[in-house]
Parts: sequence; structure tokens; C-alpha cells
Amino acid sequence: MKSTRRSIVKSLGVLAALPWLIPASRAFAVAPTRIGVIGSGSLGGTVGRLWVEAGHEVMFSSRHPEQLQDMVEALGPRASAGLPMVAAEFGTVLLLAIPFEALPQVGRDLHSAYRGKIVLDSTNPWGTSSSDVYREAHNLGVAQTVAKYMTGARLVRAFSAVDATVVATSASRAGGRIGMPIAGDDAEALRVAADLVRDAGCDPVVVGNLAASASFQPGRPGFRAHLTAPELRRLLGL
Repeated sequence: MKSTRRSIVKSLGVLAALPWLIPASRAFAVAPTRIGVIGSGSLGGTVGRLWVEAGHEVMFSSRHPEQLQDMVEALGPRASAGLPMVAAEFGTVLLLAIPFEALPQVGRDLHSAYRGKIVLDSTNPWGTSSSDVYREAHNLGVAQTVAKYMTGARLVRAFSAVDATVVATSASRAGGRIGMPIAGDDAEALRVAADLVRDAGCDPVVVGNLAASASFQPGRPGFRAHLTAPELRRLLGL
């Protein structure tokens, strides 16, 4: 099992390093995915929109979903809005794009809906805070703290090291598409994450297991480097 996982991750890394081998529209021909976006701010809204445009069905969520109606109506029938629990139940894959301080409550409240599902985690502890969850992220690491509160999720750190405005323009960027660092312990979840990164107009760079995501958390070299995939791989020594 471990050798198979290493082989899959190695293959994904090779593809990420050689984006010209992959059609710009999509790396793998798969059916549209039902995606629940938990937190529809700048990052969640941007990535969700790109997924809708790529042909996926996306439910954006908020505690006040009525505030998202103008956005989903503009995106068309593949977009919808709902409460976080409804979006978590809707998606076969979830994007976690919430304020870091909300992590313990979201982990508790949505546990029955996200358990066993692939969760792309884009959260980060921003600025300073005296909260316990910030303290844990500082002491344990960001990914380890998210894993503690999102028990049972098939976590992949993804969309956590890039600015939403850069993701929005990546596909047409003059210098080449942005390399998106991703990391996780589940080989199949990594494969799905890599696919969805491509559909958002970026090139996946598989860094390693979940612990390896420390290299692109805030304060580390890979955080908001906004480089092409080959450049990012060189920066991170991959």
C-alpha cells in the first residue's frame, strides 16, 4: 500500500512539473463533481466560480445564503447557495475556506456531513490571536491543527498558499499558470485535488504528505510564492 501511494504521488509530481503534457482544459476526463464550498469569501467565491465555469456543480455556503443569491444567479444553473451543513451534505468534495478561528465549531457542527469525504483545506491563521486554535497551529502546525478538528475528513492542503486574485487570473497569466502546492496523506484525495486545481486554472505541485505542507504555510518559502510549477518545485527542493 505504501509503495503504491508513493508511486501515485510521484506520478502526480511528474505531471505537475511537466504541465505541457496536460491539456489546458483538463488533465483527466471525469464526470462533473458536486462541490460544497464552506465559506464563500474571496478565496471560496473565486475558486468556486472557476469550478462552475469548468463544468462542476457548486454549492456556495454562508450563515446568510440569501446574500449569495446574486452571485449564484449570475453563474447559472450549476451554482447554488445554502447553509454550511446543506453545502457539506451536497458536496462529494468540499472546499474549506473559513476563518481559522471558526475551525473548532465547524469541525463539530458539520462532522456528520464531511466524515469520509475529501476536504480541500485552504484555511490559515491570519495575524495575531489569543485563541486556543491559533496557539495550537503555532505549536502543532497548521495542517495538524486542522486534522485535529476535522476528524474523519480526507484532508488535502490546497488553495492555502495562493492569493485569490492570483488564482482568478492564473489561466491567462503571461508568465505561465501558477503552481499550486498541495499535500495530503490520502493518495486518491491527492489525485482529486490535483484535478480540481487544474480546473481552477492552476498547475498542481504535490509536495508530499500532510506534514510536508509546513513548507507552504504562512511564514514558509512556499506561501504566496506565486511561481510557475517548475519554479515552485525548485524553490521547495522537489
